[in-house]
Amino acid sequence: MKRLRASLLIAPSAALIFLFIVLPYITVLVMSFRAPAEGQPYGEGFSLEGYTHFFNESYYAMSLPQTMFLGLLTTLVCLVLAYPVALHIAFASKRWRGFLYGIVLSPLLVGIVVRSYGWTILLGNSGVINSTLRNMGLIQKPLPLMYNDFGVVLALAHVFLPFMVLPLLSALQAMDPAITQAARSLGASRFTIFRRVTFPVSMPGVQSGCILVFVLAISSYVTPALVGGMRVKTTTLLVVDALIDQFQWPFGSAMALILAVSAGIVVLIFARLTRMKWT
Repeated sequence: MKRLRASLLIAPSAALIFLFIVLPYITVLVMSFRAPAEGQPYGEGFSLEGYTHFFNESYYAMSLPQTMFLGLLTTLVCLVLAYPVALHIAFASKRWRGFLYGIVLSPLLVGIVVRSYGWTILLGNSGVINSTLRNMGLIQKPLPLMYNDFGVVLALAHVFLPFMVLPLLSALQAMDPAITQAARSLGASRFTIFRRVTFPVSMPGVQSGCILVFVLAISSYVTPALVGGMRVKTTTLLVVDALIDQFQWPFGSAMALILAVSAGIVVLIFARLTRMKWT
């Protein structure tokens, strides 16, 4: 009877997980092995052509390390920028904590398209930054701030920074202040306290934030498309191009699965390394 009750309680959530997570992945997996066809999404029978085409064509194969690099760099930039912010909010007074928390969350009220388009206005050859520097006589020709990795990483870091701050803030707020007070009473410097106490205690937040930002960054489409101007080729852009523009569902599904598996491997390696380092 208890098992039946437990099964009934789990059934709604299990059904939702299967319907919206498991079933779509199964559909993509099956589609990736379908044979390609002319004038229709897929043909009859099954084939490995989608996978072989991806790895045999350098244009597609090189997009995968490019995507991983952009995701890792965006994650690193977000971690470096978010940690001081989360640390300041965690130890701020209650009077200011809510205000600072609202500032961190405020960018989420604006759509990604609007934020990404805002960066095109700032970073473009005739944008605010280049125009200001040129009017001040500091440059003669526009700086290449857009349509490259720099612009894409900068825009992605701005978009996903709150997703790094929130897990870090949660981990830091859970830390007992008596630990740092005890370290100070024993004569430890601020850097030693941070290295030996604060950062190790906040590692769950670091892990969660890095994984979340990395997964969101490599799967982002709007920001690389607008800020990169389709010149920064990521696997996500190629997946959308194969599915919508080229109408090649098996090939697009194969690329999507390759990206998902590669991201899973990177996440597992990161989780393993950080657990070995800080446990």
